[in-house]
Amino acid sequence: MGDILSKYDILGAFWVTIQLSVLSAIGALVIGTVVAILRVSPVRILRLIGTSYVNVFRNTPLTLLMVFSILGLSFILGLNLSQDLSRNAYLWAVVVLSVYHAAFVCEALRSGVNTVSTGQAEAARAIGLTFAQSMREVLLPQAFRGAIAPLGSTLIALVKNTTVAAVILGTKESAGLLAQITENEGASLPTFFIFALGFVILTLPIGLLFTHLSQRLAVKR
Repeated sequence: MGDILSKYDILGAFWVTIQLSVLSAIGALVIGTVVAILRVSPVRILRLIGTSYVNVFRNTPLTLLMVFSILGLSFILGLNLSQDLSRNAYLWAVVVLSVYHAAFVCEALRSGVNTVSTGQAEAARAIGLTFAQSMREVLLPQAFRGAIAPLGSTLIALVKNTTVAAVILGTKESAGLLAQITENEGASLPTFFIFALGFVILTLPIGLLFTHLSQRLAVKR
């Protein structure tokens, strides 16, 4: 085990996993919020766009999206995010993780919006607030509070789904490095334990934090 730890940069691979998780979480939150607003918009075409986005990305395998980003968008269509191949793959991994999990963020926020009583939305319209103003001032703040638990679950899923990025990042990511170690050194229980422990360390605090926040910030009804 000491030889494996000295020969392979396991901490570096998990650092890439952390970077992917943080950047993708930010992207998914921003995109998901926009799509959630479209989903509850009074304009039918906007609702259709939001619904189509969720249905397409939620029902498309993440691995397929990863492969398509490199083989289809980058190599065939020439849509490169960086001239450096390694950097290009990394950025595409962030983009794919963001747009994929944005669909789940959207549904979490939409469920949070549905917890807000219709009377508050009607009151916002009665005092002259536009749809954008009522979303910003009344609905979204309460929606985020009501959706803390499902957002935490989505974030945990995102961290675990970063392993799919190994199909385009190779050994730079933890799952890709695990595959390389298994191929070169053979499968061993201690090796799998180290990587499993790494993901437990990453995801367990997130679960505890969001559970605490969901209880602390729960909207009183």
